[in-house]
Amino acid sequence: MSDAKKAAIAAEKEALNLKLSPIVHLPENIGVDTPTQSKLLKYRRSKEQQQKINQLVIDGAKRNLDRTLDKRTPLLPPPDYPQTMTSEIKKKGFNYIYMKQCVESSPIVPIQQEWLDHMLRLIPESLKEGKEREELLESLINEVSSDFENSMKRYLVQSVLVKPPVKWLEDEGGPLPESPVGLDYSNPWRSSYVQARNQIFSNLHIVHPTMKMLLDLGYTTFADTVLLDFTGIRAKGPIDCESLKTDLSIQTRKAEEKIMNTWYPKVINLFTKKEALEGVKPEKLDAFYSCVSTLMSNQLKDLLRRTVEGFVKLFDPKDQERLPIFKIELTFDDDKMEFYPTFQDLEDNILSLVERIAEALQNVQTIPSWLSGTSTPVNLDTELPEHVLHWAVDTLKAAIHRNLEGARKHYETYVEKYNWLLDGTAVENIETFQTEDHTFDEYTEELDCYVVWEVYV
Repeated sequence: MSDAKKAAIAAEKEALNLKLSPIVHLPENIGVDTPTQSKLLKYRRSKEQQQKINQLVIDGAKRNLDRTLDKRTPLLPPPDYPQTMTSEIKKKGFNYIYMKQCVESSPIVPIQQEWLDHMLRLIPESLKEGKEREELLESLINEVSSDFENSMKRYLVQSVLVKPPVKWLEDEGGPLPESPVGLDYSNPWRSSYVQARNQIFSNLHIVHPTMKMLLDLGYTTFADTVLLDFTGIRAKGPIDCESLKTDLSIQTRKAEEKIMNTWYPKVINLFTKKEALEGVKPEKLDAFYSCVSTLMSNQLKDLLRRTVEGFVKLFDPKDQERLPIFKIELTFDDDKMEFYPTFQDLEDNILSLVERIAEALQNVQTIPSWLSGTSTPVNLDTELPEHVLHWAVDTLKAAIHRNLEGARKHYETYVEKYNWLLDGTAVENIETFQTEDHTFDEYTEELDCYVVWEVYV
């Protein structure tokens, strides 16, 4: 074997005899969160910088505050009054006033808007219309808010401070109201509750199912309607007062007939059913029907009242778009100028319409009277209260006088300018002028004057 082959074989053996490096095993605690590793993982450079920035801002604010306080004028010390001028009672009083001012200067939660909205919803819509009433409502809301804030301050003062017995201190409005006392449940109450409930069901007939149906029927029939339609009166243009009176009277009669032919039969149908008197004891039957009559009367009275209010609102001077236009003539009869119809006749005709509305629905029979078919029927009490009629008459009189003020001034101006031509003054002036000596130009001027007046008249 040659030397070259021997050398190759030796190199190959030596390569086979090479050894790999030993495997190094990782320590067993390599995955455990040690305190050092935890601190390193939680470290954030941004947090450290933010803390430094916050500290710089705080230090700057402190320096600015110190500069501001140094620039202020030092407060003067309180005057050193002699002991004879400052008593202990006076000190207590001044101290209470100071503490009271501090307490009252604390922020007070204003009244909630929901409460104010609920108060406004309780006011009828007719009282909210008009610019002056809107301003009045706004002032009332401001007054309520102010009273609420003052009441809260008063409560806060009386809850925090104890008023010293000093006579010259102002009155705080009396002591605070006592806290409500809870109900006493120490004794059994179920039996008394059941007894009261049964008594309510036997005497409070308005909760009867038939009453609920009667109430719903009246609401659906009368809620959004009135006896007369006032919307098209202005569109008719100038009308005679007698014509308006006739038209509204016919409308009232037709509306009354419609109600008696639609609503009243449905009411009768309710009480002809077997279940109408279910649960009503025989001795309570009169009281039940009395409740029915009262409910029906209230529904019809409310319909008449809203109709009267709509008619009165028709003459509101603030609402010119609905104001009726009456035809009035200026006449000359028996050497006298006057309006026809006169203002008094116009007022009487308008007020008579209120009486005509109040006379409607006065012959509606009660349910027991209709069911029994008596020869002398008993009618419901649907007469409008006196205060409603008085209010309508007074309001209409004031509105009529206000609306006719322009026509009255025109009449007075016309009489003042031209009445001398009608009462004989002009004839006397002419006769006097003729007895005097005048030139032709003076006659011409006087004649032209009378011709001009004649043309105007």
